[in-house]
Amino acid sequence: MQQHQQEPEKPHPQKHIAGWMWFGFWFLLLGLLAVFFSNWLERERNPNQQVTTQIQQNGVREVILQRNRYGHYNVTGEINGYRVEFLLDTGATNISVPEHIAERIGLKRLYETQFYTANGIAKGYGTKIDRVGIGDITLNDLNASINPNVSDDIILLGMAFLKRIEFTQRGDTLVLRQYP
Repeated sequence: MQQHQQEPEKPHPQKHIAGWMWFGFWFLLLGLLAVFFSNWLERERNPNQQVTTQIQQNGVREVILQRNRYGHYNVTGEINGYRVEFLLDTGATNISVPEHIAERIGLKRLYETQFYTANGIAKGYGTKIDRVGIGDITLNDLNASINPNVSDDIILLGMAFLKRIEFTQRGDTLVLRQYP
């Protein structure tokens, strides 16, 4: 009796292609989900990335901001024509710009100064900002500070800006008004 040995089956090329297609599908799906959730988290942190200004008949400029899920008012604005992110902070005297952002947008160190923070005294530098804007609300020639002690990308927008406009908070909404 003769035994006939079967040759091992060779993988079918179509099965191989189908496996790679499934891999590609899952890779693409996970990539799209990562992008979606990254954008979603960014909108949760800064719901005011695109602000609109209402201009009243009497020339009053008004911007309405929404509070983020953490209870803060973050907003995308500009310093000297550069797009930046602000955190409105009524407890801050000046506009506090992280040093790496100050270097990127060309702010000059004018003098050494000290900050009195909740964490103690910190050293930094005084500077001037030609123009700060949120929507169509713009202010010129503002005192600010360059802070070498922080590494995040958020600028504290303190009372140097806020005292020159009117702001009102109700619920989760903050209204900024600039009078002519």
